[in-house]
Amino acid sequence: MGAGPGDPGLLTLRGFHCLQKADLVIADRLVHPRIFQYVRADAHILYCCQHGQTAATPQEGAFCPREEIASKMIQEAQKGNIVVRLKGGCPEVFARQSEELAALRQAGIPYEIVPGITAGLAAAAYAEIPLTDADVSSAVALLTGHERTGKRGLPLDYRALAQFPGTLVVYMGVGTARQWSAALLQGGRSPQTPVAILRRCSWPDQQTIRCQLGNLPETLAEHNVQPPAVIILGEVVSRMPETSWFQARPLFGQRILVTRPEDQSQDLADQLADLGADVLIQPAIHIADPPDWCPVDQALAHLETFDWVVFSSANGVRCFLDRLLQTGGDMRRLGRVRLAAIGPGTAAQLAQYHLRADLVPEEFRAEALAEALLQALGNQPADSRVLLVRASRGRPVLAEMLQAAGVSVQQVVAYTSTDLTEPAPEIAQALADGRIHWVTVTSSSIARSLVRMFGENLRKAKLASISPLTSAVLGELGYPPAVEAQQYTLPGLIEAILQAVHPEQNPLSGG
Repeated sequence: MGAGPGDPGLLTLRGFHCLQKADLVIADRLVHPRIFQYVRADAHILYCCQHGQTAATPQEGAFCPREEIASKMIQEAQKGNIVVRLKGGCPEVFARQSEELAALRQAGIPYEIVPGITAGLAAAAYAEIPLTDADVSSAVALLTGHERTGKRGLPLDYRALAQFPGTLVVYMGVGTARQWSAALLQGGRSPQTPVAILRRCSWPDQQTIRCQLGNLPETLAEHNVQPPAVIILGEVVSRMPETSWFQARPLFGQRILVTRPEDQSQDLADQLADLGADVLIQPAIHIADPPDWCPVDQALAHLETFDWVVFSSANGVRCFLDRLLQTGGDMRRLGRVRLAAIGPGTAAQLAQYHLRADLVPEEFRAEALAEALLQALGNQPADSRVLLVRASRGRPVLAEMLQAAGVSVQQVVAYTSTDLTEPAPEIAQALADGRIHWVTVTSSSIARSLVRMFGENLRKAKLASISPLTSAVLGELGYPPAVEAQQYTLPGLIEAILQAVHPEQNPLSGG
């Protein structure tokens, strides 16, 4: 199966379904790690390596020497397991498909071939190079710059390729560029032939370099170009714009660390990636069930006795309402109850359950929520019963203000929030090296956990805060944020980063 050139979004729909069924995935090293989010948690992942070489994999030390791939596939298939041999790009293009399939056929193993987007075609699309053009190119040739020693077929005829009436796309040609470019020149190809070097196509750090065939080796050396790269030659290269659509995206070149809980990080990560960012994920806190559901279940059994249910976080909404559904109830149980949310993000989570918040304070603070709620209760707050849905930790100010006014308050812990203390080594190193530009901070608990987790290295990136309360906690800890969202939501946080990266496009800056 082909994984495409890099971007997980280029995986085919058929490929997605196959990965979800797989018991074992044997993957090339160039496959984007985020593709493995589509693999079942109980499936095994191996990386294809040379003998004696250990790959950095989701399971440390999990690798399969290239010479043993076919036998491993056969062995696992004979056990009844579904195996996906995951190749970068497309398996039919320079991916050793024939030798692996021959072994499967000989062993009588049934198989399916799932094509992928090959790097040469993707590179042209991501650089805006029309591989064919009615005026200058009516044909395309895909060729390798690294032929196998002792191959049975004839070697490439560079004299014929030099006269090819169209576009040449060279795979695996960085290390041998001096040899094959000289052969093309000797065959009669013009040294002024336009060339585009596309490195890490569709990845957030995609690199595009222009040159001519006559100075290709010197250009590769000058820019220290390392594989993987695709090299495109031909007049069509002159049609490419100075900056492609891919590299013109507003957050291209920005590496951003998302720190939300693991099962809640994907939405923010996807939005940032769509804007061109290189997104890393390192949860700062872990959200789990409360140690005892009994208080929540008792509150759910008597929902009709409360006048208000107050949510102080989106996690509280999700955990409380999911528990309502899991215990056999539905949203009709909230028929006479009014709902309050501490901010727009919490209100948006209610909307996911088709519920509208009756009250959202103008300021995203517990004090503002208490004041707004007391105003809504009117002159007789003592006659009202309020249920506060909260985390295992947090500020007590909301309950204290309501109780001081005479309100009957019952609190239930709908989830536990615990700090993660050990970041992934590669994340910690990237932050220490200054290779992360932004760190998103979407709650006070995340702010505190990040400071404990990274310490002084956190100063090597810019912090983006989702709200004044989160900013205040960061300030108290000595790590004031570089930007703060004006709308206390994930889109507001993204907008704050965009305005900081491109202040000239911010109307508030006067630019």
